[in-house]
Amino acid sequence: MRSVRAISLWGALLLATGGPAALALGSPLIAWRDPVYILAGFAGVVGMALLLVQPLLVGGWLPGLTGRAGRQTHRALGVALVVVVIVHVGGLWITSPPDMVDALLLRSPALFSTWGVIAMWAVLAAGLIGILRRRMATRLRVWRGLHTTLVSITVVFTVLHAVQIEGTMEPWSKAALSGLILLALVRVLLDRRVWSLWLRARRS
Repeated sequence: MRSVRAISLWGALLLATGGPAALALGSPLIAWRDPVYILAGFAGVVGMALLLVQPLLVGGWLPGLTGRAGRQTHRALGVALVVVVIVHVGGLWITSPPDMVDALLLRSPALFSTWGVIAMWAVLAAGLIGILRRRMATRLRVWRGLHTTLVSITVVFTVLHAVQIEGTMEPWSKAALSGLILLALVRVLLDRRVWSLWLRARRS
């Protein structure tokens, strides 16, 4: 029974992440785009997939990746997420520097650009906080509260960024993936009660 459950969970995850990616690769909108733009766009798709996997690892819901293995995988995918974001932003910068300057200065008329920039800074800050985890070992609850806050900002604004873009991702699969990311985040926040523990630590 456990093996059936494990196969089902991994199959569902593969469908939830691989489906949108496959549909994006088959989009007719990429036929006239240059390779750098396609790479940048697909990096964004991979980033969304990683945002779904990360809370599943934290919650210990992926068979074979619990305990220490889950934590190590979570850290490795955190690094991968930062790299993917850099590739995404860097590729868009190469293809359209003026648009990226407007986006980074938060003066773009397109709201999805603003949401994307907020998500970018949040994920980079979350990565930096991750590096500082050992130095904050004596204040672990504070670290968890900060990390969770930054990750939550990343997820919310990434979803806002993604759903407002009419691009290579198929709308319904993108919406489904976005919903799953939000549900996974909310579930792990409720299970772990990170913020309540953080507030309790600050009061003590």
